Amino acid sequence: MKKLLPYFLLLFFPLVSFGQAKNYRALADTAFNRHEYYTAAYYYKHIADGTTDEPKSNVPRSSAVKKISSKKAETNQYIIYRLAESYRLYKDYTDATIWYAQLAKEAPTAQYPLIPLWYGICLQANGKYNEALVQLKQFAGNAPDPQYAALAKKEIISCEYALKQLEHPRAVDVSALVFLNKDQGDYALTVNLGRYWFTSSRLVDKDKFYTNRVYSSAILDSTKALATNFNAFDKEGQIEYATPALDGTGTRMYLTRWYKKNGKTVSAIYFSQLVNSIWQQPVRLNNTVNAEGYNSKHPFVSADGRRLFFSSDRPGGEGGDDIWESNLDDAGQPKTVSNLGDAVNTAYDEQSPYYDQADKVLFFSSNGFTGMGGFDVYRSEGDFGRWSAPVNLGYPVNSSKDDLYYSLDPTNPNKFYLSSARGSDCCLSLFTGQYKFLYISGRVIDCRTNGGMAGARVILKDPDVKMGWAVKVTDAKGDYVFQVKEKLPRYKLEISQKGYFTKVIPAPIVKPGIDTLINPEICLQNYKIDVQITIENIYFDFGNAHLRSESFDTLDKLVAIMNDNPKIKIELGSHTDGIGTDAANMKLSQARAEACVDYLLLQGIKSARITARGYGKRMPVAPNKLPNGKDNPAGRQLNRRTTFTVKSAE
Repeated sequence: MKKLLPYFLLLFFPLVSFGQAKNYRALADTAFNRHEYYTAAYYYKHIADGTTDEPKSNVPRSSAVKKISSKKAETNQYIIYRLAESYRLYKDYTDATIWYAQLAKEAPTAQYPLIPLWYGICLQANGKYNEALVQLKQFAGNAPDPQYAALAKKEIISCEYALKQLEHPRAVDVSALVFLNKDQGDYALTVNLGRYWFTSSRLVDKDKFYTNRVYSSAILDSTKALATNFNAFDKEGQIEYATPALDGTGTRMYLTRWYKKNGKTVSAIYFSQLVNSIWQQPVRLNNTVNAEGYNSKHPFVSADGRRLFFSSDRPGGEGGDDIWESNLDDAGQPKTVSNLGDAVNTAYDEQSPYYDQADKVLFFSSNGFTGMGGFDVYRSEGDFGRWSAPVNLGYPVNSSKDDLYYSLDPTNPNKFYLSSARGSDCCLSLFTGQYKFLYISGRVIDCRTNGGMAGARVILKDPDVKMGWAVKVTDAKGDYVFQVKEKLPRYKLEISQKGYFTKVIPAPIVKPGIDTLINPEICLQNYKIDVQITIENIYFDFGNAHLRSESFDTLDKLVAIMNDNPKIKIELGSHTDGIGTDAANMKLSQARAEACVDYLLLQGIKSARITARGYGKRMPVAPNKLPNGKDNPAGRQLNRRTTFTVKSAE
């Protein structure tokens, strides 16, 4: 979990002269090795600034300043590298980028091979995706280790995904909850019985340290957020607690409690009950959830108080923090525990679960799937061990920074709450979002009559998903309309009606605020089994079967019909006028039909679905001669035609 960075340490750091740099290095290295990266950054930064009278961006370079010895240059590079690493590891990506940028120009690749990787990831976190791609691709081509190469490739895919998301954002407004945020670490907000519940590390009264506590406030008076009093629990020093999750009665709370031990965070999930309007001292859940020697955190309890979702690094998962589930007894204690499996969990970290029981949708955050950067929020549909592949909620729900603790408003299904580090170099803040709807609408008509077609089936599809997202049936006028939450360039509509060719087209999306009565017309062409349909604009050179290029557009439309109607089998026929012998016309028409079939085969249509047949001059649709015996050019032109016939549709 992300906590406030220990800025209070600055109040206790002694000022020293540049001559004490060696002492600072020892302090910095010790803090770094203990994973106290903010403290380490303070000391490394002092050393970096103290190596020269110039500003930090101009720390001496071995290639530019001859007076700096190679040993001194190596020392400078070590300090700057550790400084950049310290900033990155406590997620101050802005400052980390400054120092990685300098190292990328001057540090020896053999000694610091990971610089392009970390530099690229920091650029990604700052939303500079194109610049990040340059660094990540450079690293991926020369990665010293398969593990780091895999990480670079994963982040390259994420950067490319993020750039597409910025082009096609979801229709949602995301804004900060300014009346609750105190800019000192505010996160994990949920709503229960008309009250906000969240975590904050703000200073209270005579606090000397920033400590995470659970807060609540009435929604109608949200400017007054009060720390929850857990009786004697508050008196245990630097033990911290956070991420409140309440059942539907509002009398049972599950929360995370943690403390530092030998530089490591030790966390577990606790349980508190509301008795006579007083929250009792939290009790540690049993080992079913809190496995000894491992961390459990981020609880979510169902409204009926029977199911607990949480995150843990305990054995039996996919790696890192995984999402787990437990059944609870009448007293609120865990009875069982199970991992949600590899559909949801990755070798990286999955955290902050929230389960929508009504729609059977799990929301959670992960840094193991393709995303915008850092932790992104995902959704997975399912229940009791069966979960669909997670779907990223996209931009602007997710950002280039960490996005966690997604929860829904119980009174408004289109409203949600989110904790995000966007706009910050250190801390999570509280945000709310409101989905706006886009509209996909249109009218289906008959290609022959131009009349509206009632009862046509319209399926909204995503080619990346096997099943359609939604189905509509056109009304008496042939109209249909869908509501969607995001504009995806890949949306498709599959429109079908019995006796008509199915058509698949890109979905016409209408934005909010635009008249949704603008209905693009889509016509369907009817057919009957064994009835020929003439194809217009198919041309051959005179007297032979050479297919002219101006015919390709028409044949491409036939390819689309075949692709949209994968079950139909057709016959492609060719007809000639009455000039010439029957044998010559049969031979010519067969060759022309085969030329059209060959074109379709080149476009990927299977040969078993097409038959070529030449009819010669045996099936005229107009007289080749006038009643007076003279030539009839208009009639002969009608007879020179290409047809297709549906032979079967099943």
